[in-house]
Amino acid sequence: MNDTVANQQRNTIAEQLANSGVSRRRFLQFCAALVAAAPAGLALTGQASASQVARSVGRSIRPYVIWLHLQDCTGCTESLLHASQPDVASLIFDLISLDYHETLMAASGHQAESVLEHAVAANRGNFILVVEGAIPTTDQASYMKIAGKPALDVLRHIGSQAALLIAIGSCSSWGGIAAASPNPSNAVGVSEILKDKAVISLPGCPPNPYTFLSVVLEYAAMHRLPALDAINRPKFAYDRLIHEDCPRRGHFDAGRFASIYGDEGHRQGWCLYKLGCKGPVTHAACSTRHFNDVPNAWPIGIGAPCIGCTEKSAAFQIPLFQVVDIHSITPPEALPSVELPVQKSQTAAALVVGAIAGAAATAAAVAVRRLPGRDKPAESEDLEELEKLGALEPKDTDRDSEPR
Repeated sequence: MNDTVANQQRNTIAEQLANSGVSRRRFLQFCAALVAAAPAGLALTGQASASQVARSVGRSIRPYVIWLHLQDCTGCTESLLHASQPDVASLIFDLISLDYHETLMAASGHQAESVLEHAVAANRGNFILVVEGAIPTTDQASYMKIAGKPALDVLRHIGSQAALLIAIGSCSSWGGIAAASPNPSNAVGVSEILKDKAVISLPGCPPNPYTFLSVVLEYAAMHRLPALDAINRPKFAYDRLIHEDCPRRGHFDAGRFASIYGDEGHRQGWCLYKLGCKGPVTHAACSTRHFNDVPNAWPIGIGAPCIGCTEKSAAFQIPLFQVVDIHSITPPEALPSVELPVQKSQTAAALVVGAIAGAAATAAAVAVRRLPGRDKPAESEDLEELEKLGALEPKDTDRDSEPR
């Protein structure tokens, strides 16, 4: 954990980063990733530059976070730890004060229980409770116990004292894989247990880690929550269907579908709808925000169909390879034949159009560079603005040691 419970100094994020030796460049890189991951629907990052986000976040008080593991596989935690390069884990845990997390803390047994009790008592009403995993309720909730107490009772006791609850992952949002039929433990999500508390749901198996960080930092810096949909998912991450931004959408519209794994269509990147892809009914941002900061690190990106893990009615309820009904998306009435040969004239025309588009993009990029006020590189402007956060000013040795 970043702090001992006894040391309850209310450091700003900027002060904590400076004390931990995090350079301004590293923090700016993180904020740039946050801006890229969270579109205009988020007040903290909408229409903001990396330096503006850094200023807002740096002045904020570090939020206290208690993280409970219930019926889970720890995949959501692993996703957070792999948000970027390995050293970003330390940066993330300087942005929040993670006071209890069974996977990451050194303490165990009675020591761990003591840490949890002190963390709750010291920050009663001021901490964020993150719940990873479903909650079993059958047979007096005897399917899972923590320190001899049913997980259901632990959640009720700690959740009742939290300022905000975040259900991270599909399991804690609505039961996830633990609630798949026949669901012998009668596993449910957090909102089914703590019905009188505000619960933000971040479904996904796992969800994108930047979605979690965006919500937490929005709460810490702006003292507000992002706009939510009808089932308490942040709209900035769950307002669009995967199908709408899928890189294979063109093949769907053209009627080109892979029929089996490894066939010609599959190898050429055709639409995976007939292989059971749930993208047309799944609200998530996987198609635009990939995992582990690696391009195409998401199911469809590696040639596997979406399983609909953010949707209670789809994930772990519909067989993986069963085709879903499409209600709101209709392909064109007249689909071109997959077997239609491409004429040389068509190929030539496509090449001409591509050349014109490429030239236009190049001209636009040059024009942007020549705009007034763009004499200095954007990175230099951001670095100068970030220096105004005095606590983040690096040492001379740090400045000299970093590659430019």
